[in-house]
Amino acid sequence: MHVEIEAKLKVDSLHEVEGRLAESGASFVREVVQTDWYFDTAGRELTRADKCLRLRVEKTGSRERLVLAYKGPKEKDDFKKRQEDELEVNDAAAAESLLGGLGYRKALAFDKRRRLWSLQGCEVALDELPLLGVFVEIEGPDSGTIAQVQAMLALSDVPHTTDSYACLIGRELSRRGHGQREVHL
Repeated sequence: MHVEIEAKLKVDSLHEVEGRLAESGASFVREVVQTDWYFDTAGRELTRADKCLRLRVEKTGSRERLVLAYKGPKEKDDFKKRQEDELEVNDAAAAESLLGGLGYRKALAFDKRRRLWSLQGCEVALDELPLLGVFVEIEGPDSGTIAQVQAMLALSDVPHTTDSYACLIGRELSRRGHGQREVHL
């Protein structure tokens, strides 16, 4: 079991943040395109319990990686903190079939373009999402380290959200009156 601790910050531009990352001595890791499929029961039991079950397809150049993840409910913390268990799989159709057999169905799917950086023991993700715009996620070993990196990037005054991208996109789709549950870049 792994505990994920992160700050998610809505920003106007990733260009300035990327410049601050370079000035701070951060290391660029890679750029990926992630397609996330969220699964739930017909009665939305996972969503109502603040849990999620996600199958992610991560493409880096010509490489593709598939990861099945479970995320538990958020814990009380200044940042977004929750249990996260991941398992690499090699067949998306088989994973979807297995989840369907357990009573889960696709509830939402969306793409995200992510540029990953490493700074002071934290993973800093510069994310571009359809309907939502751009965000910075800082994931680290503890709240103090995350706050330090946030300050280094001159983002201390930017409020963070504990809502997941799935929640934010689902809310935006509902606001726009879309019946569709799949959005792509």
